[in-house]
Amino acid sequence: MKIEGIKGCFEKTRGLFYFARMCSKIRLHSEGRLPSEYHEMLGQGFDGRTCRYLGVSYDDVKAKVLSGKADAEVLDWCFAKGRPLTDEEVLIYNSFMSKRGWHDDETDEFIPAMIRHYGLPDNGTVFTDFDLIEMDEGRWYPDMWRDAWKM
Repeated sequence: MKIEGIKGCFEKTRGLFYFARMCSKIRLHSEGRLPSEYHEMLGQGFDGRTCRYLGVSYDDVKAKVLSGKADAEVLDWCFAKGRPLTDEEVLIYNSFMSKRGWHDDETDEFIPAMIRHYGLPDNGTVFTDFDLIEMDEGRWYPDMWRDAWKM
């Protein structure tokens, strides 16, 4: 489903995938523009993993976002309040997040179920959670992941 104003999984903030998406979901929810299907997972799933990796709480991140700070300012706060990330830790995070669903515990059941749920083509193009999200929201293209790693 196309959602005006939601950022993609591969958009980077200070080199980190997904953070901008989490911030955009917080803003859209506060404005009443985030579809109800997304509400249950706010602060859960990738949002929760991101916050735990950074050593901060989702509620604190949400408060910073809603105070009007830009994504990079919120991430800088996370680095100061939680833990700063080395280049290698950013690589580890980006690698895990962008490959979730590929050759792991979600491969056999979750990914195929979500392909059916979203009505996506089951033609071997969706391998990861990021693929599911990007395809469902209308941003996906075959070399999306390659392009994200080049930036």
